[in-house]
Amino acid sequence: MAALTEEQSIIRDQAKNWVSSEAPVQSFREMRDSGNADCYEAPTWAAMVEMGWTGILIPESYGGSDLGYLTFGLILEELGRHLTASPLVSSALVGASAIMLGGSENQKQALLPKIVDGSEIFTLAVDERPNHAPAQIVTRAEAVDGGFQITGQKTFVPEGMAATQMIVAARTGGEAGQEDGISLFLIDCSSQGISRERMVMVDSRGYANVSLSSVKVSADQVLGSIDQGYPILAETLDRARAGLAAEMLGTSAQAFDMTLEYLKTREQFGRVIGSFQALGHRAAMLFSAMELARSCVEGALQAIDAQAEDRAQLVALSKCRVGDFLHEMSNQLIQIHGGIGMTDEFDAGFYLKRARVLEAMFGNQAYHRDRYAQLAGF
Repeated sequence: MAALTEEQSIIRDQAKNWVSSEAPVQSFREMRDSGNADCYEAPTWAAMVEMGWTGILIPESYGGSDLGYLTFGLILEELGRHLTASPLVSSALVGASAIMLGGSENQKQALLPKIVDGSEIFTLAVDERPNHAPAQIVTRAEAVDGGFQITGQKTFVPEGMAATQMIVAARTGGEAGQEDGISLFLIDCSSQGISRERMVMVDSRGYANVSLSSVKVSADQVLGSIDQGYPILAETLDRARAGLAAEMLGTSAQAFDMTLEYLKTREQFGRVIGSFQALGHRAAMLFSAMELARSCVEGALQAIDAQAEDRAQLVALSKCRVGDFLHEMSNQLIQIHGGIGMTDEFDAGFYLKRARVLEAMFGNQAYHRDRYAQLAGF
């Protein structure tokens, strides 16, 4: 584990205590069973805003605390442990990062304080295919009367139903597969021509398919420069992936702890099953994989904070390595628990379902292996 500052240790402990008492897995179960269309509880989100978590990445001049990505990752890890649902990643991480990276001073002053106080919920609408492919954009933004008119389809948009603002990647030039010609637009979700359809996913969280039909935006709704939005998008996605990796680490670490507790208490043939050598060896290998994943996750977050030249490589390594571990750990959680692990009454299934969605979001393990190889010059 990275050496934490006193402030980071306090924030981590605060997050651990709050999530355990106020937003445990049982709260997620109740939210799922309630049929809540937003797929998160408003009081939970309000509490996160009150604790200042929405401003951790945002500079003090815009109402935030500017504590960095590693600090934010500590919170996401604790939320991942208990599967706590909220728009924190989509808005305070992804949305805030995009605006800080590409926004004009006027855009930052107008929008970042609203992310901090929770009055606006942002999301990023990028993918249009079954698999993550940020350069394969065909949604078009045509220049009209001092602005643009956007038409296209977006899929798997996180918090797509609850969001009030979208950052939409659209093509102002070039063809699908080309990085040049992509532009980013800030769009109010209530704009005429936008329709949203909820995607029902196995992890019971909020996603949407978004249709844009001749949505008109003004020139001052462009984030960054026309045709040159891809570098901002790529950097934003890497910050999103690093944050997701931290959440994935928490989800897999909790799955490990649940499994270890079961190995220590479940008796078979007159002995606790953890005393069987094969299961003991399995637990040891899983623990080693977890600590390796932790090093990768913290390394990526620290690289972003330091603006290290190899941060993109470290993010790809992090998302892939923790994805591999989460996939294996969620499988072992079910297998070692046996029949009870397959029941809805037991929480193990929640972790398996969340694991599969997190693995795919913003690029699965195969995507990031390929990306790591390309960045390394292979």
